[in-house]
Amino acid sequence: MSSQPILCDATLTVTNRYATLCFERDDVRNALTGTSLIDDLCSTLEWANRNKDISCLIITGAGSAFSSGGNIKEMRDKVGMFGGSPSEISDSYKNGIQRISRAMHSAEIVTIAAVNGAAVGAGFDLCCMADIRIGCEKTRFGETFINLGIIPGDGGAWFLQRLIGYQRAAELTFSGRIIESAEALSLGLLLECVPKETLLAVAERYAKEYASKPPQALRATKRLLKLAQRQELGDFLEVCADVQSQCHQTEDHQRALKAFLDKTPAQFEGN
Repeated sequence: MSSQPILCDATLTVTNRYATLCFERDDVRNALTGTSLIDDLCSTLEWANRNKDISCLIITGAGSAFSSGGNIKEMRDKVGMFGGSPSEISDSYKNGIQRISRAMHSAEIVTIAAVNGAAVGAGFDLCCMADIRIGCEKTRFGETFINLGIIPGDGGAWFLQRLIGYQRAAELTFSGRIIESAEALSLGLLLECVPKETLLAVAERYAKEYASKPPQALRATKRLLKLAQRQELGDFLEVCADVQSQCHQTEDHQRALKAFLDKTPAQFEGN
């Protein structure tokens, strides 16, 4: 396993084949801007992609919030990524918050957001970029950009409508309203809503389940799920046939077949 990335505002723990990244900036409600959390998250995703011993990443926050998104005071003061000319601000978005969008979308491992509290603005969009979202009674979501006279500059409109459809995404984006965990569950934004004290344990249960699968096949399945969103069926079937032919040649495939036929647990090695 390659050495873990050096993080400033988050902690990373590794258990077997999954890792947990926890935002540790409760003093600013885990704001993504004005902290090192963008760098920490992107570095962790790059590390996980390279590290074939990792199959799943849980993302959560310490304290009362998952993430408040952009730092409102920095917006007011026009500092940091919010300062400068329009072209400079545009570059700051591309080289700042949009790095998260690209990194999450290109993640080869399964990503799980364990939403411990409020996730608004870019914090909400980050949740929408994850493969799986588990919430609790403290979970709050809000696509709140319109309330500040701005748009989802991190590409949130692209992700949200793919999760819940155009009409529901439009309503949340146009209104900028905060929704509670029960509504988030009914909209399909959350897979489960559990008591906060069990949130991480439930997320870990999912992570352990996914991490127990053949690693190469799991990553290939994730890539195909993403590819299916933008490719025509005929082209997609061609890719599936090619990927499947490679899966049939792996030793883990043979291990899985033997375990199934022998009715014994399988142990996979990623080859």
